[in-house]
Amino acid sequence: MSTLEIRDLHVSVETKEGPKPILRGVDLTLESGKTHAIMGPNGSGKSTLAYSLAGHPKYQITQGTVTLDGEDLLEMSVDERARAGLFLAMQYPVEVPGVSVSNFLRTAKTAIDGDAPALRHWVKDVKVAMENLRMDKAFAERSVNEGFSGGEKKRHEILQMELLKPKFAVLDETDSGLDVDALRVVSEGVNRVKENTDAGFLLITHYTRILRYITPDFVHVFVDGRIAEEGGPELADRLEAEGYDRYLTGAASA
Repeated sequence: MSTLEIRDLHVSVETKEGPKPILRGVDLTLESGKTHAIMGPNGSGKSTLAYSLAGHPKYQITQGTVTLDGEDLLEMSVDERARAGLFLAMQYPVEVPGVSVSNFLRTAKTAIDGDAPALRHWVKDVKVAMENLRMDKAFAERSVNEGFSGGEKKRHEILQMELLKPKFAVLDETDSGLDVDALRVVSEGVNRVKENTDAGFLLITHYTRILRYITPDFVHVFVDGRIAEEGGPELADRLEAEGYDRYLTGAASA
């Protein structure tokens, strides 16, 4: 059992006008095997939370703590956070020209585990994972994300997650830009990891459509850098029907 604990997290981002507060006191506890969905309107701070956990230098932690199994995550470098078991599937995966997917994946696995995987088993694992995600084997020799469609980039993110086997995966709007077939394949990949490991998930999304395939244990409504309401899967259904207006009205009044 692993635990990712976020307490009173405040985060600012530097702008031309100076530091701008984005997160305003986030409290959240994730445990192994549980899926937390964070939903909210644009600009509410959902992606800021994701990148702050991963250690993006653009975001400055001004208050609060984040621990992973009791260890101070905020004191770790980005690579140390990955080795500790944190994974981020990015909303906009970047291209890495000149680095093949196969080399990238094996190098990442070696860095995470501390030892290079046995080649024979590794090749088999990659092949099976790619087949499950319906990725052509030719992708293994292409440069990372270069010329990939939106759906191909998102499948590659899930491929990384399946092979690296993190303790906690933060999925930042993995459903954005996906057609229904790609959404189903990506969701199946997430569910496969959940079934075969003890991973916990923080699923960030605007819409409920991905939650038709990935059932969350908890739903958190994110508004103005805070969690405005929490509940079970039924809360997502209510958001689908009612939207975020009542939360936005309350935030504006405050």
